[in-house]
Amino acid sequence: MSDTSSPLRVLMVTPRYPSYPQGGLAMHVYQVGRRLAQAGVDLTILATDVSRQLPTYEVADGIQIRRVPAWPTNKDYYFAPDIYRVITSGQWDLVHCQAYHNLVPPLAMLASLRANIPYVLTIHSSGDVSPVRKALRGTHWMLLRPLMSRARKLIGVSEFDATLARERLRLPAERFVVISNGADHLPQMADVVEKTTKETQHDPFILSIGRLERYKGHQRVIAALPRVLEQVPNVKLRIVGVGPYESALHKLVRKLGVTDHVEIGAVPPGDWHGMSSLIASADLLTLLSEHEAQGIAVLEALALKRPVLVASTSALRDFAERGLASAVPINSTPEVVAAAVIKQLHHPLLPVNVTLPTWDDCAADLLNVYQSVVRSSSQHEALPVLSSQEKFLYEGRK
Repeated sequence: MSDTSSPLRVLMVTPRYPSYPQGGLAMHVYQVGRRLAQAGVDLTILATDVSRQLPTYEVADGIQIRRVPAWPTNKDYYFAPDIYRVITSGQWDLVHCQAYHNLVPPLAMLASLRANIPYVLTIHSSGDVSPVRKALRGTHWMLLRPLMSRARKLIGVSEFDATLARERLRLPAERFVVISNGADHLPQMADVVEKTTKETQHDPFILSIGRLERYKGHQRVIAALPRVLEQVPNVKLRIVGVGPYESALHKLVRKLGVTDHVEIGAVPPGDWHGMSSLIASADLLTLLSEHEAQGIAVLEALALKRPVLVASTSALRDFAERGLASAVPINSTPEVVAAAVIKQLHHPLLPVNVTLPTWDDCAADLLNVYQSVVRSSSQHEALPVLSSQEKFLYEGRK
């Protein structure tokens, strides 16, 4: 344990950390990491690199970034044995594990436990990318429970996220804390775009943002588009993201005959100005996803004062219940989705006087958790050890 006058030494373990943040998890780590470093935390980010093309070590924004090789290159399992070595050979006051849905966090938690280092876990619950993984989700939680239950604090980015984990792990509420993502990372361009659109006419514009996976629900907006076009004939749909479901989305666009009204493609990594302009100029943002731990795209749209339509699922339901977005059931027909889209285009729900969470708040709350955990850990000789059965499960021996 470091001397109390020394900076807090924190290792933040995340499956991936690209050069530019892409996706909610990478955005979370990037935003809080910079702020924690500015607050005086001696922070190292440990990530995997399946491409072998990113630097193995670099320093950016006061943060040390280490990357270790991982396998396989075309899956998200991220088996990276060097994570264990980095954790057990370092002098960390705390390990912060990000997410739980691949092999990186379990290995990080096991290494921390073996090295007697306190650890916390931010859950970042995720949707299922295949029927097989959906069927195995319950077993996954059961297998991870011995390690997750030994975390000094389990962090949800929303009430839904924390409640889901609490119910599946059967742990008391005091083991959890909710720390929201921020909504203030995009340039605030809404006023500029509003002025521009008043001066130049433009076609109605729907935006759907998210990785191109089936559970993200882009296909639901595409399926509704022919009905929307019956009443809004010049409407355009832009789908922003990359992922394995792209070819299926293009196929659906061609099947429905709406090729002239749909564009699918990513905003270049790191082009936050471009993303901000895109969201701020949209007449409606949709996120019809089966599962979101919170929904950063919704926060971005609300920060830029744009109307939102969500599926009434997971953490997205909370936006609708708070009157921040309109919602449709996840199993809605294309006709029902189209009616909701048309209503939002003609009579948009634009919440006013909304106080949204900031990344400064997020980082400050995390720092409070770190300090509390390290203080309490100094009063204990060791973390709870694994039972013989659990050792057999994780280490392959009795």
